[in-house]
Amino acid sequence: MPRPHTPHLAILLALAILLLFLGLGSLGLTDRDEGRNAEAGREMFETGDWISPTFNYEPRYAKPVFLYWLMSLSYRLFGVSEFAARLPSALFGVALILLQYLFLTRVRGPLLGLFGGLMLLLNIEMVAIGRMALTDSVLIFFTTLALFGFWLGLHGSTVRQSSPQAGPALSPVEGLTTGAEGRGRHFFWLFYLGMALATLTKGPVGVVVPLLAAVPYLTVTRRWGQFWQRGFPLSGALLFLLLALPWYAAMLAIHGSDYTASAQAHTVGRFLNSMEGHGFTIFFYFPVLFFGFFPWSGFLPVALYSALRGWREAREASSDVSLRLTPHPSRASGSCDASRSGGELELFAALWLVAVFLFFTASATRLPHYIGPLYPAAAILAASYWTRCLTDPATPGIRASFHTLMGLGYLLGATLTALPSLYATFVEQIAREFPAAAQVDPGLSPILAGVVVILGTAIVGYFGLSEDRRPGAFWAGGAMISLVLLLAIQIAVPRFSKYFIAPPQELAYAAGLNLEPNDRLIAYGPSRPSLVFYAKRKVIMVGRGEGEAMRPYLTQPGRTFILLPSRLRPQLPAEAAGFPLILERYGYALLASEPMVKSANSK
Repeated sequence: MPRPHTPHLAILLALAILLLFLGLGSLGLTDRDEGRNAEAGREMFETGDWISPTFNYEPRYAKPVFLYWLMSLSYRLFGVSEFAARLPSALFGVALILLQYLFLTRVRGPLLGLFGGLMLLLNIEMVAIGRMALTDSVLIFFTTLALFGFWLGLHGSTVRQSSPQAGPALSPVEGLTTGAEGRGRHFFWLFYLGMALATLTKGPVGVVVPLLAAVPYLTVTRRWGQFWQRGFPLSGALLFLLLALPWYAAMLAIHGSDYTASAQAHTVGRFLNSMEGHGFTIFFYFPVLFFGFFPWSGFLPVALYSALRGWREAREASSDVSLRLTPHPSRASGSCDASRSGGELELFAALWLVAVFLFFTASATRLPHYIGPLYPAAAILAASYWTRCLTDPATPGIRASFHTLMGLGYLLGATLTALPSLYATFVEQIAREFPAAAQVDPGLSPILAGVVVILGTAIVGYFGLSEDRRPGAFWAGGAMISLVLLLAIQIAVPRFSKYFIAPPQELAYAAGLNLEPNDRLIAYGPSRPSLVFYAKRKVIMVGRGEGEAMRPYLTQPGRTFILLPSRLRPQLPAEAAGFPLILERYGYALLASEPMVKSANSK
């Protein structure tokens, strides 16, 4: 069995830490999910209630508890901050890259492991997910762990017996151990462990995603009998229930029908009905995948087609042989399995990708990070195809793949360079959500990133369309996307945060410093859950145009603070119209019924 190469591990670890940890705590929490998750973890840390998550000191049933446990531990170790809130996502993002590399090295060798790990890391979607206080980074790690455990438990972990120059992945024998021999079946415990922890992280989707890949694979390859023999189905199901069920049972016992109704609304209801305006078109995930996984998405169409067609051809060939040959009884099972084992990893990844993509496309609520669990499969397909292209210059579809990659790159680059013009065109609409939009511009970073993408794409094409220079295309593509990500992390996102994200959070923090037990903070206007995290107090949320709802609070004992976009001040009730302005930041204002506050710099 091949061992991981220390240089490979060093490269992956260094890049993952750089891209996922650089400036991790320097940006304000985005709304809405980051703010809600970070605050729920903070309230759990503050109250010591490790069972019932809350947000704004009210029950939060939308997500299970595991991420909040991780955040609470992070707060205990590092203090309450944006860095601590995002630390679990970044750590699990790094762990996912290492898991991908170790799995592929185990079953296909270190070269494919390196390509697969780098492709999974070097794309916009996975870096973004790994840098945000969301459930998805943790979810993706556990669903991937479950599916890798499923594969290793079913097949064993022996790499195919060939050198990297042996040719395409659809070789007759891939060195997979099958049957009841060996200890590889014990990897199946990871299948159930991963699903249980994924379910504790994001609910039923933690079970659905692994089953979306495993069930079609077992059906297509007719391996159900093998699974029932090797897969510990009953004891594995028991392990899953023992790990995942107690928290859900505790929530049901504590909160009863309130919990079940809310949990159903955020699972089945989210699938059947669009929530919070996140419906979008049914084609939404096509650009998300192609641009989110860029530049490696250029290989996906041919790689996916090759995997499905290759498996069909291998199976037809196996059927022809079985009609002409009668294997010895002692070797019948092994011979049949060997004839079908070629390319099964690619088939498995293809079914994984397609099933998860279709499932989330069928959901009425769509967000870019929802399809994150299919990215490990996409990286396996793209890396396997790329490795074949290196060893066999005649691999079908290679030039078409590079033309697809270049088309996506030029389109992405042109879009980035056009962003300042688009920004100027839609600035009034943008200002409705971000008041500072009319005062600042996006700067040169989008144009610079667009130029990098266009030039980088041209260089990738220069290498990739030549058989002699082709190996350099991967490193050119990796360097291009790394530079774009660093530009975003170091320049573009901090500028966006300074003018659009941070201003109301700074005012919420200043208000929180001055709130006495009998005082209250009202947030008026667009919903910004992150304000609760920065105020570290319960915030009364009043939506735009609902100013009358704040009247009862204005007459209560103690002081009243109101945080709102400055342009909405005329909409305040008469009782609050005369509140003096305490602080103002880039289009946001903090008012108070009394004019004395402490400095926002006091800690």
